[in-house]
Amino acid sequence: MKSNKVCAIIGNYFEYKGLDELVEKRPLATIPFDGKYRLVDFQLSSLANANIRQVFLALHHYQITSMLDHIGSGKEWGLDNLTHRYFMGFYEQFESRRAQGKNYTTHILDFLKKSGSEITVMMSSNIVANIDLKPFIDLHRKNGKNISALYKKMTPENLSEAHTILSLKEDKQLVADTHQFDPQIDIQEKVNFGIGIYIINTAWLINTIEAKFESYSEDAPLSLQAALPSILKAEETEAFEYIGYLTPIHDVKSYYDANMDMLDSAKFNALLYSNNRVFTKVKNEVPTYFAKGSVVRNAQFASGSIIEGEVVNSIISRNNQIDAGSSINHSIIFPGGKIHQDAKIKYAILDKNVVVEKGVEISGTEDKPVVIRKNSVVTENVTV
Repeated sequence: MKSNKVCAIIGNYFEYKGLDELVEKRPLATIPFDGKYRLVDFQLSSLANANIRQVFLALHHYQITSMLDHIGSGKEWGLDNLTHRYFMGFYEQFESRRAQGKNYTTHILDFLKKSGSEITVMMSSNIVANIDLKPFIDLHRKNGKNISALYKKMTPENLSEAHTILSLKEDKQLVADTHQFDPQIDIQEKVNFGIGIYIINTAWLINTIEAKFESYSEDAPLSLQAALPSILKAEETEAFEYIGYLTPIHDVKSYYDANMDMLDSAKFNALLYSNNRVFTKVKNEVPTYFAKGSVVRNAQFASGSIIEGEVVNSIISRNNQIDAGSSINHSIIFPGGKIHQDAKIKYAILDKNVVVEKGVEISGTEDKPVVIRKNSVVTENVTV
């Protein structure tokens, strides 16, 4: 597949309030995952493995620092030369131009027209999955439709009202309708979760954007990402089922559970050791040091940490200090933490550079993990 024949747009429009402090100063796309990765690594890696080398990232303006810090030149995903590159656009520009009654997707249109691509892959940044896009793109080329959508059969307890459900026709391939998931309805069987990945003929997409976003109206969607589910209702759309590991991220519990999944070797291997590699920003650091007397059971560690205490059923990111006598259980520790002597942490998520003072206890539950804000110094016990 030639890279100039397919381009991609990664959207980060939807803001999930249920993620609390975790998305206070960063986009959902750059939340750490499994101690080493960021969520956007999975989208960028799927594109890199499919040899898609022109990528447009749609962000809010306050999210740019975190994204640039992680992606940098784009070298890890092959996006660092004149023909292989990435671009950024901001939703605030959409709002400003829409308020003026102008076409507020000019920068996306400009990207699509200059890409020279035949096909555009649109992706959301709210799922964890290592998807091989090549067979789906090939199927789309053959089906003769302008747009194709990917879905996965999911149990209702893994979904929220933010997620789109596809209703399929009798042939099990064409989309009949879409609706937002309603958690109040008691559903026992699996549903067709629209995973936010669409494969679209670029020329048709350009025409659709120019028509649908031509000027401001009260019912005009704020973003193309938000408009796509309604577009599926009007356009004959083929649906392709994805059967590999996938989990959506929409609140603290779903984020916590997705990380804990990585302590299950079968799920870990399915996501990170399939036929397709997952690329991330390279960190050249010393390995983690485990002191004599440290206790470790069923845990994962990134580089650069010093472990003197006990770590069980937990994920520890880079450059953490865990002192003797401390214990970490069923928790996620972001980079740069300091867990001092005799501190006890259970069912918690500690954001970057959190310091837990001597003897302090932080205790959540499996259903409600405690989240400690970035750069916090915890001097008193925290429980739920």
